[in-house]
Amino acid sequence: MGTRVSPFAEDDIPRRVPRVQDMTLADMPPEVGLFPLSGVLLFPRGRLPLNVFEPRYVALVEDALAANRLLGLIQPRWREEDDEDNAIPPLYGVGTLGRISSFTERADGTYAITLSGVTRFRLLRETTPHRGYRVGRIDASTFAGDLNEIPSEPFDRAHLLESMRRYFQRKGLDARWSLIEQMDDSMLLVTLPMICPFPPAEKQALLDAASLTERVRVLQTLLDMDGPEHDGPPS
Repeated sequence: MGTRVSPFAEDDIPRRVPRVQDMTLADMPPEVGLFPLSGVLLFPRGRLPLNVFEPRYVALVEDALAANRLLGLIQPRWREEDDEDNAIPPLYGVGTLGRISSFTERADGTYAITLSGVTRFRLLRETTPHRGYRVGRIDASTFAGDLNEIPSEPFDRAHLLESMRRYFQRKGLDARWSLIEQMDDSMLLVTLPMICPFPPAEKQALLDAASLTERVRVLQTLLDMDGPEHDGPPS
């Protein structure tokens, strides 16, 4: 009784809103509402559940649902002198355009949504805020390849997973290893960077990587940088 579920299921989307797999550069908006979240990544073909309760971001979700279901997830670039309670931080230059692929509107007007990653974008500049949320002029053309099927590029999968196990052991974290090991290579390279709790700047380095080969290199470096020689064998 406490929630209202959207009547638009994933297989019943209005035709004016293309599904992620059907989108082209022509579907990318020149401006998009921005959802700044520190330490959170969304990669193309990734899926990110979000609990939306701040009034300005409730407004962002409402506006996106009324238009094209798209919003821009981007990290704030906090500086030492910034007061996180009061400052409006600058933003990193690259974010991800996400499409609201499912949502639940609660009785109190807040939302639970799932964002499906479409493509990365460059933030050209911020424009006039709307209903309390920030708005950005964006360009996705640099990342046109994100809209295509992820090509298969060879990498040392066993080494990457071993490094991740060691990293999680060092951090005292658990993971659903059986599910991770069943992922194909392309989904693995989407999922691992999203679930690893790296600091924001390191997360951004993964998002900025120009190719999958570069993403693997950055991810491998981040997983190993604590020094696996200090650990015993992973359990």
